[in-house]
Amino acid sequence: MDIEATSRRSARRGRVVRLLSIEPRRLRSIRERPKAYRFAVGAVCIGAFMGQLDASIVTLAFPSLEHAFHAGIGAVTWVGLSYLVTLVALVGVVGRFADMAGRKLLYVYGFGVFVLGSAACGLAPDLAALDGFRVAQGVGAAMLQANSLAIINLAAPRAALPRAIGVQGAAQALGLALGPSVGGALIAAGGWRLIFLVNVPVGVVGVATGLAFIPRSRHLRERVPLDWTGLALFVPAVAALLVAISVGERWGWASGVVVALFCAGAAASVGFLARERRARHPMLDLGLFRRRAFSCGIASALLAYLVTFGVLLVAPYLFERALALGPGAAGLDVMAMPLALGVVALVAGHLAGRVGLRALTTLGLVLVAAALGVLAISTPTVGRLVGALAVVGAGFGLFTPANNASILSAVPPEQSGEASGAVNVTRGIGTALGLALSGLVFALGGGDGPTASGVVAGYHGAAAFLAVAAGAAALLAWARGTAPPAAVPAKAGPKPR
Repeated sequence: MDIEATSRRSARRGRVVRLLSIEPRRLRSIRERPKAYRFAVGAVCIGAFMGQLDASIVTLAFPSLEHAFHAGIGAVTWVGLSYLVTLVALVGVVGRFADMAGRKLLYVYGFGVFVLGSAACGLAPDLAALDGFRVAQGVGAAMLQANSLAIINLAAPRAALPRAIGVQGAAQALGLALGPSVGGALIAAGGWRLIFLVNVPVGVVGVATGLAFIPRSRHLRERVPLDWTGLALFVPAVAALLVAISVGERWGWASGVVVALFCAGAAASVGFLARERRARHPMLDLGLFRRRAFSCGIASALLAYLVTFGVLLVAPYLFERALALGPGAAGLDVMAMPLALGVVALVAGHLAGRVGLRALTTLGLVLVAAALGVLAISTPTVGRLVGALAVVGAGFGLFTPANNASILSAVPPEQSGEASGAVNVTRGIGTALGLALSGLVFALGGGDGPTASGVVAGYHGAAAFLAVAAGAAALLAWARGTAPPAAVPAKAGPKPR
C-alpha cells in the first residue's frame, strides 16, 4: 500500500512538473487577430517600464535606508549593487536557457520571481535581508530582461520589428524618466518600503498579460547541458569588475582591494573566454561576434549606455551646484532627456524602413556627440542644457531601437534569447562604466569642489569625454555595414500560437 501511494504521489508530481514546463497558448481572441503581436509588445512593455523604474527609483531611497537601518552610504550602496551584479551576471545564461526551454515560460516565471522578491524587499527586517531579497529580485529581473527583446523578435513580423522595439524603448525611457518623481512621491507617502511593494500589483498584471498575450516560443534550440564551468567563471568575473568599478572612486582606484578586484575580474574573464572557445556547448557562442552587425552593435551599445548614464550622473550636479536650482526643478529638467528618448523611439521604427538601420543608428549617435560637444565648449545656462539634453535623448531614441533590431536581425531566430541576454549584459556594464568613468572625469576636473566654477570645469571635462565616446560609438555603428539578416530556418513552423 505504501509503495502504491508513493508511486501515485510521484506520478502526480511528474504531471505537475510537466504542466509547469509547458508554455500555455495565448487567448484565442488574441491570437486570431491580424496584428496580435501588438498585444505581446504591450505585455513586454510592462516589464520594460518596471525594470527601468525600479533601477532609477531605488537610489532615491538611500538616505531613508541610512536612517532606518543606522548604516553608512557604503553599506546602503549594496542595496543597488547586489541587484545590478545579479542581473548582469545571470541575464546571459538565462537568455541561452530560454532559447531551449521557452522564452514565454521564462518571462512569466521571471515576473513571478520579481513580484515575490519585491514583496520580500518591502518586508525586509534588516539591511542584510534586504540585500538578499534584492538578489532574488535581480534573478527575476534577469529572467524578464533576457527574454523581452527575444519575445518581440518572436511575435513581430520582420518589417515591424524596429517599430515594436521602439515602443519597448519608449516604455523603458518613460520608466527611467518617472523614477525620480514616482520614487519621491512613494517615499513621502509611505516610506522606503512602498517603492518595493508597489511592484507587486503591477507584477501580477504583468504575469496575467504575459500568459494571455505572449505567443509560445518557436525555433527553440536543441536542449543541451548548460555550461556550468563557464557560468562559474562568468559570475565572479562580472561581479568583481562591477564591484571594482562601483566602489573605485569611493575607496580609491589604487587601493589594494580595488586593484585585487580588477585583477580577479580580468583573470576570470580570460578563463571564461578560454573555456567558451573549447566548450562543446558554450554558455556564450563566441561565433556570434564574427558577425559584424552583431559585434559592432554590441560595442556601440556599450558606449551608448556609458554616455547615457554619464550624462544622467553629471547633469544634476550642474543644475543644482552651478545653476542654483532646487532638487525638484533639477529633476524635472533632467527628464528632458529620457522623455525625448521615449518620444523619438516611438517614431524611429517608422524611419528605419526608409533610411535603414545603419544610417539611423549612426545619425542618432552623431546628434548625441554634437550636442555634448557644444556643451563641452559653451557657458552653461538652464535653457542651453535642457535643449542639449533633449537632443541627446532624441539621438538615443533614434539609435536604441534600430541598434537592437540590427543585433537581433544578425542572429538566427533560435539564438534570439542569447542575443537579447548579451544586449542586457552590455547595458549593465555600460551603466556601471558610465557612472564610474564620468564621475572620475568630473571629479578630476574639479566638479566635486565647493565652487560653482569648479563644477562647471568638471562638467566641461565630462561633456568632452562623453562626446568622444559618442563619436566612437557612431563610427562603430557605421562600421556594422549593411549585411542581410540571418536566415530563418527552412522549417519555420506555423504562425506563433
